[in-house]
Amino acid sequence: MDTLSIADNTTVVGGPSSVANRKDLLRERNEDSDYPLKPLTSGHKKSEVLVHDFSKTSDYGMEERPFFVPISKQGVTDALQKLDVQLRNSGRNRILSRKSPTDWIGKEVPPGTLGLINHGGLPKVLVRPGRYPGFPLRNWWARTWHGTKGLSDTAIEFQGLTIVQVSQNQAAVVSDPQNRIFVIKNSGFVAYAIEGTYNVLAIVDQTHLPTIIKDTVTGAVLGSTYEVRMKSRIGAKLEQEYVVALFLNIPASNCAILQRGDDLELLPAGQHYITNPNVTLRGLYTLGENQLEMPTKDIFTRDQVPVGLRIYLKWQLVEPLKLTTHGYVTPYDALRDKTQSILTQIVAHLDYSSMVKQRSLGPDNLEDGSDPSSAFLDALRTRAMDEMHEAALEYGIVLKDLAVIDRQFKGEIASTMDKLTTRALQAQVEAANVDRENSNKVKQEEGALAVARIKAQTRNTQADSEAYSVIAAAKAQAERTKIEAFAQAEAIRLTAEADAEAIKIKARADADVVDQFAREMEMRRVEVSRIQAYGNKTVFAPIEGPGSLMGGAMATGMAAGMGNDARR
Repeated sequence: MDTLSIADNTTVVGGPSSVANRKDLLRERNEDSDYPLKPLTSGHKKSEVLVHDFSKTSDYGMEERPFFVPISKQGVTDALQKLDVQLRNSGRNRILSRKSPTDWIGKEVPPGTLGLINHGGLPKVLVRPGRYPGFPLRNWWARTWHGTKGLSDTAIEFQGLTIVQVSQNQAAVVSDPQNRIFVIKNSGFVAYAIEGTYNVLAIVDQTHLPTIIKDTVTGAVLGSTYEVRMKSRIGAKLEQEYVVALFLNIPASNCAILQRGDDLELLPAGQHYITNPNVTLRGLYTLGENQLEMPTKDIFTRDQVPVGLRIYLKWQLVEPLKLTTHGYVTPYDALRDKTQSILTQIVAHLDYSSMVKQRSLGPDNLEDGSDPSSAFLDALRTRAMDEMHEAALEYGIVLKDLAVIDRQFKGEIASTMDKLTTRALQAQVEAANVDRENSNKVKQEEGALAVARIKAQTRNTQADSEAYSVIAAAKAQAERTKIEAFAQAEAIRLTAEADAEAIKIKARADADVVDQFAREMEMRRVEVSRIQAYGNKTVFAPIEGPGSLMGGAMATGMAAGMGNDARR
């Protein structure tokens, strides 16, 4: 059973937290961090670290008490039998009934349940399943049947008998006969109160607490809580409720601060509960990074011009005990006051003119030394960041970023200066517009020139391509003609050689003819072919030898006859 108590036997804090673990956590964070943690001191001793063990006493929920039996692995029935033995040994009435079950008639007690009987104001429990008949009458004399309850029910209260058993995620808040509060987790008990009662005030689901706690500034979820209340009667009629236990569910990367007197304790993430009225919840905090835009109050420059700044802050809380020791509820409250003080000191030494031209402070303009407002930026870089960083460390906060997003000047002087500045800016804008127009025209002309140059290059390229095409076509045509001529000459040569070869073959064939008649016939055939080719009126005359003269005379006479015919 995971409960803790203090010296006055009142349960204080329960859960997975321990002072040893918390000290190790702080030690590891001190060794690994770039900004070592400084010891936090109380108002009495400078060396006293404000981490205290509020839970260093014995476990009240498990202390020895009469007729109180924890439920072991054997279950509720075994615990009831042990309680029954304790009652009998002390001379009191037993709580387990000696009735024997049957299987045919009577009140039914199913397996896994308990039967409850009121025996003259005292509890009697039937643990054996079966049926219990209503006779003989002496078995039910001064007894009243009150039904059955499940063996696995979380809480059973009957005539001073209390049975509680909770699961892993549950916690039972119980008050004993002396109205002292204790918490049962992951276990249970069976008890019989001779004087007073054991009251089960609440069964709590530790991981789903109803009240969500959020950071009022950033809106981050810090954790959830649940208050368990107990009614107390004052006088005859007056009843009041009092908070007797506070349950906490702290998410990862978050923590809580507990307070007892002037002492503080860091409670890490997990499920916890508080039952000691001397211990109060100081606050819940997140250990993750946070960022926020924050407006400042009006600050006067050196020439008495009021200005309001809007700044951006990014921070991380690493030591919540330091922040709580200084009395701040949230890290934002500590940073706001310190930021206002430091910026007031910086702006009070600057003129309006050194601030009006620069609208923001960020990574884009931190390195430009020629900026007219460099005095303001240098002051923010060198003084604000350094002083804010040191001041934040005193509260356990690491400041990671600071930037001025905007500023607004106020008052008549600021209004007049704004008008003058507006005119100057308008002139600058007009000059910039003229320069922009001229630059645009120059760029247009340069663009047109570039387009013309590209077009000329395109035309030259196209002409070169066409000329190359013509030359290539002419070369191709010449090569074609040459190839055709070579082919034709080769064909003629081959034809001539074939004809010559044919003539030679024919001449050889004619020479081989020996018969005179065949020779004569061949000559006649040649004559017929010649007449057929030249006509039957053609006269063939020899041009060489003795008959050559006769051929010339014949040609002369033919010419004379043709001329005479022409004159007619």
